[in-house]
Amino acid sequence: MNPVIHSKNEQAAGKAFDKQASIFDELYSSNIIIQYKRQRVRDHVMQYLPPAGNILELNSGTGEDAVWFAQHGYSVHATDISEVMLLQLKKKIDSAGLSGKITSERCSYTALEGLQNRGPYDYIFSNFAGLNCTGELEKVLKSFSGLLKPGGKITLVILPAFCLWETLLLFKGKFKTAFRRFFSKNGAPAHIEGKYFTCWYYNPSFIIRALKNEFRFLSIEGLCTVVPPSYLENFPIKYPGLYSKLMKLENRWKSKWPWRMTGDYYIISLEKKD
Repeated sequence: MNPVIHSKNEQAAGKAFDKQASIFDELYSSNIIIQYKRQRVRDHVMQYLPPAGNILELNSGTGEDAVWFAQHGYSVHATDISEVMLLQLKKKIDSAGLSGKITSERCSYTALEGLQNRGPYDYIFSNFAGLNCTGELEKVLKSFSGLLKPGGKITLVILPAFCLWETLLLFKGKFKTAFRRFFSKNGAPAHIEGKYFTCWYYNPSFIIRALKNEFRFLSIEGLCTVVPPSYLENFPIKYPGLYSKLMKLENRWKSKWPWRMTGDYYIISLEKKD
């Protein structure tokens, strides 16, 4: 069954990621900061995942995380609106012999009521701001409870409305980038491979407020708060000593105020009430 994609923006985002899918891993696999980000997110999730649990992954992309979790003993149902991304994932499943651990389904996260494999799951996971591609995030969040077991958990990686590193670009004369999150109430333009769509920014308070009746807050970490964003990919190569120091500082301050609130992303986890 094909997913119901409710908005032109979702269709545009899907086409953008379709176009990037074949080169996605090649573009990002060698990025040192992305490697750091993935490890940070996985370390965070592993605090809460029950042994041999089953995971619903939203915006799974080419399946880098799905494969990693499956190789560590978990079952993953990977979903995405990009058919070409899911084709890349299927190649990885076959190559790694993980057909018994990973299933996939083309489905928009704004249409989870139509999800064929409804679990219930131990965990819902969404990495690297896929959820920022919708202006209907509250609707998405409200759909989580029915897909989780009692005590099930969620971890989301979201772009907030303020990023310290981006704001500092003001001093390099990059005013548009420095302030793009401040003036994005109705969404900000984003583009991938020449395809344009809209991105929204959400603070942690939005997530917590939307889920407060059915979920309890667990923890939050800032990601790329002290470490630079991954689009500054040459930073670790040019300044390896400084980069190493920034990683140590971020790992020390990641859960402290204000650092947990001012990164390029934040990682937030909540637990379904019994």
